[in-house]
Amino acid sequence: MTGLRPETPRQTGTALVVLGVLLLVSSLVVSAALAPNVGATDDTADGARQTLVGSQGGGPGLHEKGSVYLLEGKETQWRAGETDSYFDVTMLDNGSVLAGFMDSGYEECGPYESPCTHTGFRVLEPTDDGVEIVSEHSFPVRTRVNSEVHDVELLDSGEFLVTDMEYERIYTVKNGEITWQWNASSMYEAPDDPTKTDWLHINDVDVISEGRYLVSVRNAHQLVVVERGEGVVEVINKDENGDGRGDPELLRQQHNPQWLGDGAVLVADSHNDRIVELHRNESTGEWEAAWALYEAEGVQFSWPRDADRLDNGNTLITDSLNQRVVEVNESGETVWSYKTPLVPYEAERLPEGERTGATSYAFDDDAAVNEDRNVPVLSLILVGLQTGLQVPFWFTELHVAISLVSLGMVLAGVVLVVRDR
Repeated sequence: MTGLRPETPRQTGTALVVLGVLLLVSSLVVSAALAPNVGATDDTADGARQTLVGSQGGGPGLHEKGSVYLLEGKETQWRAGETDSYFDVTMLDNGSVLAGFMDSGYEECGPYESPCTHTGFRVLEPTDDGVEIVSEHSFPVRTRVNSEVHDVELLDSGEFLVTDMEYERIYTVKNGEITWQWNASSMYEAPDDPTKTDWLHINDVDVISEGRYLVSVRNAHQLVVVERGEGVVEVINKDENGDGRGDPELLRQQHNPQWLGDGAVLVADSHNDRIVELHRNESTGEWEAAWALYEAEGVQFSWPRDADRLDNGNTLITDSLNQRVVEVNESGETVWSYKTPLVPYEAERLPEGERTGATSYAFDDDAAVNEDRNVPVLSLILVGLQTGLQVPFWFTELHVAISLVSLGMVLAGVVLVVRDR
């Protein structure tokens, strides 16, 4: 009686490699086929929307092919590129565009080795022949990562109000001369050299009123109101644990807050993957979540970095790692969306732009419940893949797990095949 011939290690290894590859490929093919149609909503009842977008770009670290572009509906009217990254964008009254940027290849490097990276802001002028850089204010930084100028605003005084991650400050500049500055070290305990670490990552500043500015201190999970001549006069998400940071359940490494009015602020709560509206409790003075949104078009937000409350009462959201810009109403229904070619940082609806003072949504008790959907380790790996490889929006933690299992099967199979030889 003849028994079945046992498989050799080489056959077993080959089977593992084939199964591992099939598992990964089939999961990707099925997910891509079943993915929602992101960026397809286009309600043109009010006419074509004009949207100005600042794109951080793509590539490792999102520092390649940065651009600024204007959309008419979903058609690109003009684009300014050939820069590592662009960030916050604002259209000025004369039609020029003010944009924070980071670019490499400069020879004027101060204390750093040439060539080096500069960051700062530019004034861009769209013309019939393209887009011209009219003026630039920039300075050298130690590294192109976590040292950028993300935001700049033009004040009525003619000064430019600038955020600075390199030295962790906000400052005003006019005709190339710094006219005023607020240093975060006046409130936070500073390291010996802020240029050598991603300390606070100050990424946004908005004018609330004359001489009063709303500042996003990202790594402290806080927003602070700074008054010229006084310093910090209010803190949103106060430090309750003595570690110098606010409650990450309320805000976690946020971007681009919008002051809706005294007692209300809209925030892209980036690392909580949501958009949240905070209200000041009149009784306690504490800030609470009053409205929150975690998804649009059937897709969960992934590192949203801008939210603007529009004149029509809707909210324009820049969902960075899902590479889209969406407009939603108060109930969360998408009324317009656009799939961006690379990773967007910020978007503004024209002509209003981001304004101080806008419609505030009704208080919802359920908004206080933070829906933490992150999976330990897998979510961290996913963010790395999203920022490094720009994997598609439907690639989730499940695909990370399947990829790891598939990789393990392939490696085990290869080891068996090699040993059998």
